[in-house]
Amino acid sequence: MGRFEGREPPQKVTYEPASVKDLLVEMKDTAELLIDLSYSAVLHGSPTVAQEVIELENRMDVLQMRARMSLMLAARNPDEAERLAPVLGVVAAADKVSDAAGDIAKIVLEEIGLPDAMRGALSEGVETLVRATVSADSEYTGRTLTGIDLESETGVRVIAIRRDDDWILNPGPNTRLQTDDVTLLRGPEGGVADVYPTLTGEPFEPDEPVEPAIDDLERAVESIVLMKNLSELAVDLAYGSVLFDNEELAEEVTNLEVEVDALQSRFEAWTLRAAREADDPVALRGLIHLGVATEEISDAALEITEGVIRDIGVHPVVEMAVQESDEIITRTTVRKGSALDGTDVVAGVPATDIATSVLAVRRPEEGWLVGPDIDTTLRAGDVIISKGTRTSAEEFDELAS
Repeated sequence: MGRFEGREPPQKVTYEPASVKDLLVEMKDTAELLIDLSYSAVLHGSPTVAQEVIELENRMDVLQMRARMSLMLAARNPDEAERLAPVLGVVAAADKVSDAAGDIAKIVLEEIGLPDAMRGALSEGVETLVRATVSADSEYTGRTLTGIDLESETGVRVIAIRRDDDWILNPGPNTRLQTDDVTLLRGPEGGVADVYPTLTGEPFEPDEPVEPAIDDLERAVESIVLMKNLSELAVDLAYGSVLFDNEELAEEVTNLEVEVDALQSRFEAWTLRAAREADDPVALRGLIHLGVATEEISDAALEITEGVIRDIGVHPVVEMAVQESDEIITRTTVRKGSALDGTDVVAGVPATDIATSVLAVRRPEEGWLVGPDIDTTLRAGDVIISKGTRTSAEEFDELAS
C-alpha cells in the first residue's frame, strides 16, 4: 500500500516562522500519545480510536515538515550544520514513530485480523487507556483538572483532550473540562473503572482476557508484548540520553534495539509455526504487522540518540524540548536517610503515593538496572531515571533529598 493510500491527500505546507523548540515539544508529545493510542485501538478493536491515530499521524507529517524547514534556515555555517544534524534525526525519529503507530492502527481500520489472545495479552502488558466523552451532566464538567484531582485520588491521568478538531496534548492543572470533550484516560484499571462512569455517565466494561489455545501462538504473543515494552522503554531512555547528554543511556538504547531485533526473529518463527495449527491462519496477519511496526519504534529510538553516540553534543533546543514536554524524564540521586532510601520498587513502580515510573537505576558499583520489570530496593547513591508529570517529578525529587 502506498504511504497516502486510504488517507486524506497531504495538505500543502508552506514555511511559517515557528519555534523549533515548540515544534519538537509537540512532536515528542504527539509521538508518545500515538504509541498509547495505537496499541489501545488494537486492544479494544476500536475503529474510532484507530481513526484518531490516523488524524494525529497526518498532523505529525505537517509538524515534521515545518521543523525541517526551520532547521534548514537555521544552519548558516558548517559548525551550525554539524550541531543541527542530530536535531534532524530527532525530528525524523518522531515521524517514524508516528508512521509505525499509523500502521498499527490500520490493523483495526483495514480489518487485517488479530487473534483474540493478542488482545488478552495486551490487556496485561498495557496500562489501561480509554477514550471517554465528557457528558453534560457529569460532575467533572466545567471543572479544572486540579480541582478534580484525578491523579492523586485514583491514579488516573487525562493525557490528552480533543475538543472539536483541536487537540490539547498537554492538559495542565488549569485545563477545564467541557461537555463533549473527548478525553484519553490512562491509569490502573480499578481507577479507570471508578472515573469512567462519572465522566461519561456510562458503565465501564473491560475486555475479558482470552488464553491462547496454541503453544507457539502463546510464545509469539508474549514476544510481541515484550517487544512493545522494550521499544517504549528505548524511546524513553533515548530522550533521557539527550536530556542528560548521557552516553551510557544511549548505549542502553542500542542494547534494547538489538534485543528487539532478536525478539522479532523469534516472534516471526513462532507465528509461522502457530499458523500450521490455527483454524484461520489469515487471522495471524495482524500479528506480523504489529511485530514490524513495533520493531520500527525501537529503530526510531536509536535515531534519537545519534548525536550522543557520535559525541556531536546535544543541541540546547532539544534539551529544552524534552524538559518542557508532557511527561518529563528526570534524573534523581537518592540521598542517605531520605524518604526514598530503602523504598521498594516493584515492576518499575516505587512504593510511594507519587505517580511516577522508574525507567532505570544506576548504582555506583553495579552499573545500570534497566527495564519495565525493575524489582529492587532503592538505596543511598542510586541514580534514578524516572518518568512522570512535572508535579510528580518535583514531589519525587523532594523524597530523594
